[in-house]
Amino acid sequence: MVPGAKARPVHEFLNIVLFRPLAHLVVRALLPTPVRPHHLVLFHTLLVLLAACLVLVGEDLPAALLLQVKTVLDNADGQLARLRGEVTELGRYLDTELDFFGNLSLFLALGVRTGAWGMALLAFLVFTLVQSYDFNLERLYRLHRGLPLPEEAQDPSGPLLALLRGVYRLLFLPQDRAITALEGFLLKSFRLDPRRFFDEAALAGVVNLGLTTQLFFMGLFLAFHQPGAYLTFVLLQALYLGLWYLWRILRSIPSPRWGP
Repeated sequence: MVPGAKARPVHEFLNIVLFRPLAHLVVRALLPTPVRPHHLVLFHTLLVLLAACLVLVGEDLPAALLLQVKTVLDNADGQLARLRGEVTELGRYLDTELDFFGNLSLFLALGVRTGAWGMALLAFLVFTLVQSYDFNLERLYRLHRGLPLPEEAQDPSGPLLALLRGVYRLLFLPQDRAITALEGFLLKSFRLDPRRFFDEAALAGVVNLGLTTQLFFMGLFLAFHQPGAYLTFVLLQALYLGLWYLWRILRSIPSPRWGP
């Protein structure tokens, strides 16, 4: 594992083979400098906003390249924070929420570019839901195995932290609760084996649709000047989630035990 990388039961394939090693090169260069993790968060958010502007004017290839640079820096900010011992609650909220607004800007740009506003909005909702599954399935995996949840830093209260906590509760907490409730409902209703319902294979099904993979494919579609096709690609992930659920349920139904 790359030093400073976040410990996870299942890792996103593109992160392992490409973006995390590149991010580590950036981190090694930044370690002796005064650059802080939140500086990287702010900078890669600016790159996303610039990429959205480029999409609007049809400069697809530069936009695609900026999205990949953003992904490298997005990996680097966490690595830098962990290696420096600078993991903070403020940084966690800032990273999550600026990613959300950066992603929103990209889909707004795609909506303007294609004229398919409804399609772009729906695609953004699917895109965001997939990211929420990535987060929540790992948490449920740990809970059902009695594993400790990752320790989260607690910062002293302040106005900015209070604001970021409030934004998180507004944007993400309803999704987290809905996913947790649906997973629990299916687990009980079908009397599923939790160790199969929440295993590494189940996690891999959403981890590999994480933000790194999504932005990689967005860049790929943009490189071929197909922004509308990318929206279709994201919408098809809603169908994928349904099939993924069906597969998880079927493989987690306990085998019948026949009596003597």
